[in-house]
Amino acid sequence: MSVDFGAPADDPKVFRNICRDRILKDLLKPDKDTETKSSWKVLIMDKFTVKIMAYACKMAEITDAGISLVEDLFKRREPMPSMDAIYFLQPLKENVIMLLSDMSGRCPLYRKAYIFFSSPIPKELVTYIKNDSSVIPRIGALREMNLEFFAIDMQGFVTDHDTALNDLYGPSEQNSKKFNDTISTMATRIATTFASLKEFPCVRYQAPKGDASTTTKFDMVPKWLATAVWDILSKYKSTIPEFPQKETCELLIVDRPIDQIAPVIHEWTYDAMCHDLLEMDGNKYIYEVSKMDSEPEKKESLLEDHDPLWLELRHAHIADASERLYEKMNNFVAKNKAAQLSRDGGEVSTRDLQKIVQALPQYSEQVEKLTLHIEIAGKINRCIKEYGLRDIGQLEQDLVFGDAGAKEVISILRSKQDMSPENKMRLLIIYAIVYPEKFEGDKGEKLMQLAKLPHDDMDVINCLRYLDGSNTKKSSRTGTFSLKFDAQKKKNAARTDKHDGEETWTLSRFFPLIEELIEKLSKGELPLKEYPSMSEPSSAPQGATQTASSTARPAQNPQPMSMRSRRTPTWAKSRNSDDSQSSDSSVLRHASGDFKRLGNRIFVFMVGGATRSELRTVHKLTMKMKREIVLGSSSIDDPPQFISVKTQFLFKVLLFSFSSNLSTGLLKFSLLCSCNDSASAEAEVDR
Repeated sequence: MSVDFGAPADDPKVFRNICRDRILKDLLKPDKDTETKSSWKVLIMDKFTVKIMAYACKMAEITDAGISLVEDLFKRREPMPSMDAIYFLQPLKENVIMLLSDMSGRCPLYRKAYIFFSSPIPKELVTYIKNDSSVIPRIGALREMNLEFFAIDMQGFVTDHDTALNDLYGPSEQNSKKFNDTISTMATRIATTFASLKEFPCVRYQAPKGDASTTTKFDMVPKWLATAVWDILSKYKSTIPEFPQKETCELLIVDRPIDQIAPVIHEWTYDAMCHDLLEMDGNKYIYEVSKMDSEPEKKESLLEDHDPLWLELRHAHIADASERLYEKMNNFVAKNKAAQLSRDGGEVSTRDLQKIVQALPQYSEQVEKLTLHIEIAGKINRCIKEYGLRDIGQLEQDLVFGDAGAKEVISILRSKQDMSPENKMRLLIIYAIVYPEKFEGDKGEKLMQLAKLPHDDMDVINCLRYLDGSNTKKSSRTGTFSLKFDAQKKKNAARTDKHDGEETWTLSRFFPLIEELIEKLSKGELPLKEYPSMSEPSSAPQGATQTASSTARPAQNPQPMSMRSRRTPTWAKSRNSDDSQSSDSSVLRHASGDFKRLGNRIFVFMVGGATRSELRTVHKLTMKMKREIVLGSSSIDDPPQFISVKTQFLFKVLLFSFSSNLSTGLLKFSLLCSCNDSASAEAEVDR
């Protein structure tokens, strides 16, 4: 009796599978007509393209495609004059110099070179190659792959701009060249996504708010990026064979200031909590395995799509994921006599699992994988209890939905003296977003003294220094997009409850703002005034509402009702709800066949870093709307990374959103972070 893991999706129409197939079929088999099974080749890449390859393909797939050796362009390599080489490189001069060094002269390293550039190659580099007459006869192919992004998920990609907030929102007087270079590179990488898919999008973007006197360079980032992407895509129409001449999909470009809550609020799904609470290196989880008669052994595992159990659980609420894991193990034990004999009674323990593996070696891989996820879920639940995250998470969501305010924030800061500085910071950021007026004058100072946050955890002073002259400008840009998107909201609420006729797990009320944007875009209800198009669409995108007015009024939400009746002391949830019940694989298996019939793809690109809650959202909406939704971003950021590295930029966009009084309040707020006198602060906050 095997462990029920479900089955991974392998539909060729899924975004990342298209990228993988392009690499395996177009890049790794460049000479299909003449090669034989014995035509092994060497694959040579630079530091960037090796990441493209790693995200799209497994090593076994690369080997099956006829690659016997993978090499680094800039490392010394042994000559292999009897073998052909495939070069997958960025079109950079230093890469071309190394390539020519390999293939020129009397003794080239390889017999023939098949050269693939990740994005369009500048004419001067083509000329540079042509000028070396000894290399030309040794080039079997020279092509532009237009594949310069990391397919991090079945429905997600990044452009590898981890410092985008710094490069695009830093001090303009020192950052002009970096700003332009980042916009240009990011646009090129976004455009190669559509070149790879042979899609020509209707490009829309988040418009700057206010008039010319209040608009800053930062407000223009989505528009300038959209313009750069559009220019490149327009050229593709004449340079790429079979590239569509009319719009085939939709692309919406927004930036991080549109939703400042999503990067800091606690997200309660398995994937998000792994990256939030556990010490992970990317998707690599390092853990110890106990041995019966020896010291524990350190192992590492990649939490990725090739693991069907990860696919099933990643977007499930942590309580649901924990339940499913223990159900799977108990079912396995109950249906297998050898497993029953190997346990000590009671709940299945780690020691029991080791005995089961010894008794049933044919199931060792499955049981070890299940053991891994049980250990991860257990560790997450221990962290939740140790850090008191349920109370903190409850207050975060109550603040977002307008059900809590100053009284509750003060209460939790008083009662949870051991709350970590990071969790205090996250809570206060949410509070500042929802209740900006509470930080006017000296109110913010007093609250910060009560929180007893050390100065090192408030790395905002440099950002505020940039903005010394900005507090005379009142920009409502962020507030309009993230706080007033819908007409019916509670006072100070940053979200309106969604009601789908079902119960949900507690602490799962929050949803990122892009969920509303995508739904409105799909229905043709996204206002063109706030989200202009780079051109008038040649025809309404397939799957969108054909009769929708370009100035359609946002759909009215049902009257909000209290969620308190749905909260319980446990993680209770109705089991007939579909929330996070379907694995990614089942979603894609059932939905992908209908993509082209019901609607073309929707792409959303988030400048400045996307979150795992936003990645979860595109999977959820893909199933709901039967349209493949793809999320792109400059990076994927987890809360600890965002707090430690990017907090100053989050505060900067907050300051742009609020009044000059808030700017003054937060400046004082940060300068008094190290103040130890909380007694007077407490009295003032109460007052």
